[in-house]
Amino acid sequence: MPVEKDGKPNSPNPQHFGSSLLTLLFFLFLFHFFIAPGMRSPTTEVLYSRFRKDVKDGKVAQALLAENQIQYTLKADLPKQQKPQPDNSSTPPSNLQFPQTDGSTSAPAKIYTTTPIPNDPSLPQLLADNNVEFGALPPDRNAWIGTLLGWVIPPLIFFGIWGLLLNRAQTGAGAALTVGKSKARIYSEGHTGATFADVAGIDEAKAELWEIVEFLKNSAKYTRVGAKIPKGVLLIGAPGTGKTLLAKAVAGEAGVPFFSISGSEFIELFVGVGAARVRDLFEQAKKQAPCIVFIDELDALGKSRAGAGSIMGGNDEREQTLNQLLTEMDGFEANTGVIILAATNRPEVLDPALRRPGRFDRQVVVDRPDKLGREAILKVHVNQVKLAADVDLAAIAARTPGFAGADLANLVNEAALLAARQDREAVTMADFNEAIERVIAGLEKKSRVLNETEKRTVAYHEAGHAIVAALMPGAGKVEKISIVPRGVGALGYTLQLPEEDRFLMVENEIRGRLATLLAGRSSEEIVFGTVSTGASDDIQKATDLAERMVTLYGMSHKLGPVALEKVQQQFLDGFSNPRRSASPAIAEEIDREVKEIVDGAHQFALLILETNRSLLEEMTQHLIRAEVLEGEQLRRYLEQVQAPNDLVDWLRTGQLMSKKVN
Repeated sequence: MPVEKDGKPNSPNPQHFGSSLLTLLFFLFLFHFFIAPGMRSPTTEVLYSRFRKDVKDGKVAQALLAENQIQYTLKADLPKQQKPQPDNSSTPPSNLQFPQTDGSTSAPAKIYTTTPIPNDPSLPQLLADNNVEFGALPPDRNAWIGTLLGWVIPPLIFFGIWGLLLNRAQTGAGAALTVGKSKARIYSEGHTGATFADVAGIDEAKAELWEIVEFLKNSAKYTRVGAKIPKGVLLIGAPGTGKTLLAKAVAGEAGVPFFSISGSEFIELFVGVGAARVRDLFEQAKKQAPCIVFIDELDALGKSRAGAGSIMGGNDEREQTLNQLLTEMDGFEANTGVIILAATNRPEVLDPALRRPGRFDRQVVVDRPDKLGREAILKVHVNQVKLAADVDLAAIAARTPGFAGADLANLVNEAALLAARQDREAVTMADFNEAIERVIAGLEKKSRVLNETEKRTVAYHEAGHAIVAALMPGAGKVEKISIVPRGVGALGYTLQLPEEDRFLMVENEIRGRLATLLAGRSSEEIVFGTVSTGASDDIQKATDLAERMVTLYGMSHKLGPVALEKVQQQFLDGFSNPRRSASPAIAEEIDREVKEIVDGAHQFALLILETNRSLLEEMTQHLIRAEVLEGEQLRRYLEQVQAPNDLVDWLRTGQLMSKKVN
């Protein structure tokens, strides 16, 4: 199984037998057919008739005969010392040397070749009559290479390729032969790179998992009272809350082997591969028990089987893999010493058979940290950062509600980058404030220049948000107003930061949020008599919030406390709750209620801005000049905001007692 030890590949060194043999044969082929012929003496091909004519004319000195070839030299081409002397004896001169088949001769001479006519009996007599020294052409000393390449090489190439594939299979590089092997990475005892000291802000989850660590270190403490350690622990929570880090910390504290694998690594194109990998994973884990097997993103593997195929069930790859996992976790064979940790941010899609006790006995919610938790997380991440004296981590934690651990780590890094960009020796509080704005609203786009009409529209829009927000309960303090474009589509923004963590909202706070969202559009209506496209996102959020008031929160006066949506535990944004089946009359009533709530918030926002029209103009002109309004100057403006007489009644009932603003 291709695994990693302490994050480093741990596999045998391959013996490249197949590849080496193929390389050798390739160079041998090139040498024999391309290089060796070029090293031989050059020859000239002539017709057989010309050869006989040269013989009759007495030009030929030597000739070597073969069945299909004749090699000969001319007397004119021989060196003077080798030219034959007239001799009538039948014995050839002893100093003559014939050219060899490899092209080498004792003296350089031009060699001619020709192809004879088959079975020419007159040729020897013709040579003898013209005093040409002739003999048989010696066999080619390199002919064995051609024979080898023709008969021996093909089987060797076949076995070479076979050996190469086998070798790659042993080293984990050949996917064709290792398709059923687990791809888990193994970290040796206590070398996961994390401990509980690296985890902060989720004390409840740490306490739940500390039992796992204690059992692995001191199992007798639990077994003597008959307690059994949970077979599996499921970590659920929003992305970035530290689920994977928490699992590594458990293995680091327990000092046992740690198998880490993603749920998507089990799934392949071929049916049965995932199940084979599950079996291989647990076989390897049993050999190193006690150990921890961590499956990240379990939802990729353990989605519910309901509706997967026909009524009788499905037979796809993912379902077979899930069935094998269910069997391994709670089958007839006990996996003593193997503890399963899994993490997911979509627990609502998991199969019920996977979440039941006996498989995942304990479910630990890793939630977003509160204010104290965020401060503890910040202390962990600023250990390697130089901080200025004015940095207040408690204030930063208060200004970052809803931030997860990953968000806070990114915030600290962004602040450090901003300080380095300004060539500062330490990170200041101003760097953290700017980093918070960058994370929430996006990057400042100073290159995007607004024309005067757009700048005035954005200034009135954001000033309207700030004025209405100053009167609404539970909305948080308005910290900054800016008409400098940020992010993708934000031409301006009003920064509201809550003073404390809130886990419940009452009805008047929701109405206040609706009025704040619609205040920007209302300001444009009052000043310009028309509206722009800048309020599209505000309208979307206001409509969604009003719909939840009716269908989910039961805050409708006409429909009452009736649940019209199915609430599911969700940690990811973008997945809306499914609407219950309702009659057309109920659906029409829902739409009517949502519209009345939004219209009421819009009318009250208009009323507030009409009451503070002069203040709206003053704040807008300041924004046009300075582009940013914050700090003491902003607080002085917001202290001048006057509340309408119907404020308390409208927040309580949602109804305006006085005449509505047209």
